[in-house]
Amino acid sequence: MSCGGNSVTPVQVHNFSYGLLNPGLAYVMSCLGGFLGLRCITRARAHSGFAKAGWLLVASVAVGATGIWVMHFIAMLGFTIPGQPIAYSVPVTMISMLLAVLVVGIGLFIVGYSDGGMLPILAGGVIIGIGVATMHYVGMAAMSMDDTVKYNTGLVAVSVLIAIVAGTAALWAGLRVRGIGSTVIASLVMGIAVTGMHYTGMAAMRVYPGGNGNMSGESAESFLLPLLLGVSVLTFLMTLVIALSPTEEEIREDASLRERLRASS
Repeated sequence: MSCGGNSVTPVQVHNFSYGLLNPGLAYVMSCLGGFLGLRCITRARAHSGFAKAGWLLVASVAVGATGIWVMHFIAMLGFTIPGQPIAYSVPVTMISMLLAVLVVGIGLFIVGYSDGGMLPILAGGVIIGIGVATMHYVGMAAMSMDDTVKYNTGLVAVSVLIAIVAGTAALWAGLRVRGIGSTVIASLVMGIAVTGMHYTGMAAMRVYPGGNGNMSGESAESFLLPLLLGVSVLTFLMTLVIALSPTEEEIREDASLRERLRASS
């Protein structure tokens, strides 16, 4: 993976082709996904059985699809190589999204059905972190171009470490945040970590001329933009569901009231 021994001059790439538009919007979506996921987790804490599992699944989609995957590919829309088209493999891109949702779900279910101790949080955080980093590099592998991509091993390791810290912090916050204010703060921190992991991974990438010659896939405009819009609509629907559903406090108060009514009857 290391490119240290390559004497060929790397091709110039641009991660911020549209200025702060892409990183700014990517960060906002990462924060929004984290916020929705944390609000789902608070509701899962007040339930058991299928209801708990349902809220954890919604949280997995919110964090994995919106907070991580959408963030990644919005940022990638700002990635260009002067004079060279970039295509994206449809199957590999879809696999990267499913991977993000899956690993977040595994981490959330480990913690959601545990006693809330640090060992499940650390185990879930490592799983999420390694999975998120894998999703990033699978997403990068979805790119098809005429040139050759290599990575700096040290920066890749740093990006994985950032992802593990972000995943662990997200699980810790999911067990402890209660109010809207603390959820917003936790989401802002999560957004910084996820975005930082992405751009650290991008800094690890080096593009060298030639060596590929097998370009196939769809352009960002014909594939990524419609897909991102579709996931954004799903995010809006999740926002409505969460906003209209009872809060953790209301769920517990309702359960307590039903318990008192049963006791008095």
